[in-house]
Amino acid sequence: MIGLIARIQHFFEKHAFGVCTRLGEKMGIATSSIRLFFIYASFLTFGSPVIVYMALAFIMNIRRHMRRRSTIWDY
Repeated sequence: MIGLIARIQHFFEKHAFGVCTRLGEKMGIATSSIRLFFIYASFLTFGSPVIVYMALAFIMNIRRHMRRRSTIWDY
């Protein structure tokens, strides 16, 4: 059972957007604290922090895409 939980945790950490990790690195706060904040805030406000989380994930994805700009000569 513990192995299953570890595999699920590894999957989400590898394939998730990384918003909590990035915020933790930028602000110097533990990632687990930020994740707990999003979880508790989502329950208390009926999911509105999920919208903020998705918006941050979208912004991070756009920034990552803009950093790796490719030109026609890259192909």
